[in-house]
Amino acid sequence: MLAVADMEKTLAFYQNVLGFVPTLKSPEYAIVERDGQTIHFMKAASEEVMTCFRGHTEIYIEVVGIHSLWEHVKALKDRYKIRELFDRDYGMTEFHIEDPNECLVFVGEPTSK
Repeated sequence: MLAVADMEKTLAFYQNVLGFVPTLKSPEYAIVERDGQTIHFMKAASEEVMTCFRGHTEIYIEVVGIHSLWEHVKALKDRYKIRELFDRDYGMTEFHIEDPNECLVFVGEPTSK
């Protein structure tokens, strides 16, 4: 479960940038889903919580079709901190992007052989 400062901004990012679909949506709690994976979000109780969270949280999302997703995401380089698509020695193709709450999102798919 990830703490968020602004639920609408967070949901817009995960939906419009990373292709997740909201399955539950309220001002205090939300769930999004993509490729059988879910992420839960909870509105932070205070700015102090967000101060502890920002820049100190990372998640890994395994997707199907990373190359087509990357084609969409790379056009947003001027809006988000992004590490471009690359292959890892442990068999994953990844890119990294920071969400609106400064959570680092690793997006990966097994590298094709």
